[in-house]
Amino acid sequence: MYFVSFYNTIMKISFIGCTIYIIYLMRFKKPYCLSYDPLADDFPYVKYLLPGALIATIFVHTETKAFEIIWSYTIWLEAGAIIPQLRMLTKIKDVENITGNYVAALGLYRFFYILNWIYRYFVEGYFCWTSTLGGIVQTIVYGDFLYYFMQSLKSGKGIHLPV
Repeated sequence: MYFVSFYNTIMKISFIGCTIYIIYLMRFKKPYCLSYDPLADDFPYVKYLLPGALIATIFVHTETKAFEIIWSYTIWLEAGAIIPQLRMLTKIKDVENITGNYVAALGLYRFFYILNWIYRYFVEGYFCWTSTLGGIVQTIVYGDFLYYFMQSLKSGKGIHLPV
């Protein structure tokens, strides 16, 4: 296994645990699961996201060790994982504030992560094509939503997405 530090390990376990808990709440726990509409959730992610991440992994990966290939695959999968959510938000057009703030926070997180890579490059001399390109792709995917989010903040109105 690949060990960075105790802090890193605890944060990753916490992140995965929180993600599993949020998925549990959204799918099974009332009242949260009542707003989930499986009929509207029709994005064919198995057809597009999984093969797309695999193709990106084949072309951009750091090493050929199994762990590194799996890590690269998760980076590319994460870059496209928000696409189904953005598609759902586009379908409903008027986005609730809490949902908009959450998605915007995810997008801004990626933007600040890019700043971290720039810092690490100039201070530590560290550069990773997989992380950098995956983060750029993910930030571009979020870019459209972030534009409309910023427009809604300026106008003081809710987020309204075009079709």
